[in-house]
Amino acid sequence: MQGKLRLSVVDQSPVRKGGTAADALWETIELAKVTERLGYQRFWVAEHHSVGNFAGTSPETMIGQIAARTERIRVGSGGVMLSHYSAFKVAETFRMLETLYPGRIDLGVGRAPGSDQLTAAALSYPRPQNDISRYAEQVEHLVAHLNGGIQDEHPFGKLRVGPGDYTVPDVWLLGSRMDSAAMAAEMGLPFSFAHFFGLAVEQGPMIAEMYRKSFRPSAYLDEPKLNVTLQVLCAETEAEAIRISSSRNVSRVKSVQGIREGVPPIEEALLYQFRPDEHAYISSLRESYVDGDPETVKQKIEAVAKSYQTNDIGIVTICFSFADRVRSYELVAEAFGLQEKDDDG
Repeated sequence: MQGKLRLSVVDQSPVRKGGTAADALWETIELAKVTERLGYQRFWVAEHHSVGNFAGTSPETMIGQIAARTERIRVGSGGVMLSHYSAFKVAETFRMLETLYPGRIDLGVGRAPGSDQLTAAALSYPRPQNDISRYAEQVEHLVAHLNGGIQDEHPFGKLRVGPGDYTVPDVWLLGSRMDSAAMAAEMGLPFSFAHFFGLAVEQGPMIAEMYRKSFRPSAYLDEPKLNVTLQVLCAETEAEAIRISSSRNVSRVKSVQGIREGVPPIEEALLYQFRPDEHAYISSLRESYVDGDPETVKQKIEAVAKSYQTNDIGIVTICFSFADRVRSYELVAEAFGLQEKDDDG
């Protein structure tokens, strides 16, 4: 790991209990404007379907809205669930976004359904669902479509994504397991590891090392490029961060039980009585969460970055109050000395 940490944002458009999806989406747009001013490098939006706790069902729509209201920050998907869609259509959509906002668009893709299997079936109906075993082929086609087309002998060889010559969005593979990292390494693509999922994060540094050692330079990338995204909540004091995080913790417990309701207010979350199994689950997640006052958060982020040997860190922050979410990003930016930019650049 070399150089100063580069910080970015991944936002899932969390819905507050008692709030609306419209509130969540407009807050995501406002957060992008704030974090651009604070000096964050990228702003990625997520894809979830048929759930009550996250509002972002269409990252490509949000990317266009955010890019139109910002000037410098890179905007992208974290990510498009490619298994639901045609690689050609995704390439068309992101080539158009890149044409409108050249040099600012990222296309992060993942293979997860982004919801349950019934929703996955609905996303492809009346066509059969895509065979997930062909995901690697989809990624290959996506990258080829974006970069001038598939080889001429292929049935799709004559297709071109849009007229004229454009710059191309950066394509990232997203994942939280060894196979996603291995695919990114083999294809010579950037890889973003979802540490914020809280799933087997103890294997994360090993997965990152495998990605670096197995990386094959490609026409798109000369050397490995690794991002690690963390769940972070920063407040003026440790006690305040713990208090604010209670809403996220209760929401996470309910979510894994299939109760996809909005993030509860702090007062309600503090009264929640965790069952022993729920308490054990949240305790295990706290091992991967980065919560605390600015100095504590800075030290924890630096420690994670060192363990992964990367200086490219993404941040996810979920809490009840939008003001608390904004303040968390402000405090992290201050702790790392990000260069705040005024409206004139």
